[in-house]
Amino acid sequence: MTTYKVSTIGIVLLLLSIVLLFIGAGVGSTGLESVFHLHQDPVALQIVMDIRAPRASGAWLAGALLGLAGAVAQGLFRNPLADPYLLGSASGASLGVAVVLALLGTTPFATGWFIRLGLTSAAFAGAVGAVLLTLLLARGVGHTLRLLLAGVVVGVVLGALGQLIMMMQPEVMLSMQAFVLGSTSFVGWAACAVMGGAWLVCSLVAWALSPVLDGLSLGEATAASLGLPLPGLRAVLIAVLALATGTAVAQTGLIAFVGLAAPHLVRSVVKTTHRHFIFLSSLMGGVLLLAADTLARWLIAPQELPVGVLTAVLGGGYLLWLMHRRTSRGGVL
Repeated sequence: MTTYKVSTIGIVLLLLSIVLLFIGAGVGSTGLESVFHLHQDPVALQIVMDIRAPRASGAWLAGALLGLAGAVAQGLFRNPLADPYLLGSASGASLGVAVVLALLGTTPFATGWFIRLGLTSAAFAGAVGAVLLTLLLARGVGHTLRLLLAGVVVGVVLGALGQLIMMMQPEVMLSMQAFVLGSTSFVGWAACAVMGGAWLVCSLVAWALSPVLDGLSLGEATAASLGLPLPGLRAVLIAVLALATGTAVAQTGLIAFVGLAAPHLVRSVVKTTHRHFIFLSSLMGGVLLLAADTLARWLIAPQELPVGVLTAVLGGGYLLWLMHRRTSRGGVL
């Protein structure tokens, strides 16, 4: 029965993704109707294929990466409140972007594409560098609590350094807003290809290591008694977490709550092993971010809301409701 339910939920999420991709390709200043007349209007066709379609696809892929990373983080740390940014990757990415803007923002070489490439590389390098720094401070991957504490420390310190750069160069602050609030505006087909490749690699590795997450859910002592080489496998899972998070953040900025809410939504409708849970959380993350991005473009069109603000409001509201419901029933989140 559980397998049938998992398959049903997966099919529903896939169909919903296809529908949202179609809607996302049509939402804009010319409305959804332009999608139905592409053969009559070459300008509309170019807008859809070069701007809206890659943006919608990129939103889904970024959400899928964050949903997958959230499922891995919650299984790895055995904590339902764990999210993809737990090891300091968000602060590291912000610091990397702030450094690049401070160095290149006012130079003659800071053309649009040049600085965009620099921001993407800096965000990815900053996110991965923060995770490596967390591992260094935690002295490896052998102790979960030490990893969590090191991640908090790294996040606070790198976040403070980023704020210091913005205070010293106020012109950086305005440019940082789009990154901190999250945006899919600059996502093109090249970014989609990068995120698609990262999602495929992370999904396959996480799927192969799903028995490790199942074992960890029973406790580290139990997992070790099963003969699992925990330090090495935990390091691979952290690498998956860093790659998925860093790739998504580098392309769309900091988007809150998707990686935290997607696994919770899946867990609220079905109980299953991590082999299925990871894929369902990834699909749910893609649906959530694509729906939020489409809504952000439609609510105050022709202007748009930062998608990170919308996901924070909706995701935070959902988790508050979930916490209230669990508390009223005498349970925990």
